[in-house]
Amino acid sequence: MRLILLGPPGAGKGTQAQILVERHGIPQLSTGDMLRAAVKAETEVGMRAKAVMDAGELVSDAIVNAIVAERIDQPDCANGFILDGYPRTLAQADAVEDMLAERGLKLDAVIELLVDDKALVGRIVKRAQEAQSAGQPVRKDDNPEVFEERLREYYKKTAPLTGYYYAKGRLHTVDGMASISEVTSRIEEVLRSI
Repeated sequence: MRLILLGPPGAGKGTQAQILVERHGIPQLSTGDMLRAAVKAETEVGMRAKAVMDAGELVSDAIVNAIVAERIDQPDCANGFILDGYPRTLAQADAVEDMLAERGLKLDAVIELLVDDKALVGRIVKRAQEAQSAGQPVRKDDNPEVFEERLREYYKKTAPLTGYYYAKGRLHTVDGMASISEVTSRIEEVLRSI
């Protein structure tokens, strides 16, 4: 089962990905985690990424795509994986299609978590307050101003993926404002239907 979770920051993609990992035994692939692992393993692509990051620059699509391609070839991805936070652009979506086609694979579903933006800002503020109350560090993107900038960036670059996957017949939408268990239940319904 090869899945993409779509939705703006704070929609609950990471939470749902972890539940899917536990239930279905497939890994969640986060580009940040993959970049760090490739750098640590000193793979060729990892060393290219490290040079770019050390220079304080953003890692190019070509490097990110190569790291994803390298990662999906790992044995734990043989039965599938969940892409969370990737692809972020139409060019990356095309790259995913190409890398899967090269391996004789396809995406099974793209699940978009539909959310209310104003409620998302409230979620972020609450998450920051809960972290502070528990004596945990507050994520730097749990600041409302930073979060709103991330939302704008999402709508500018990533939201067009909705139409892209809809046109391919792979898009399934789930109400991301429901409770965690309800969202999980609706995702499972989608998975049973594919």
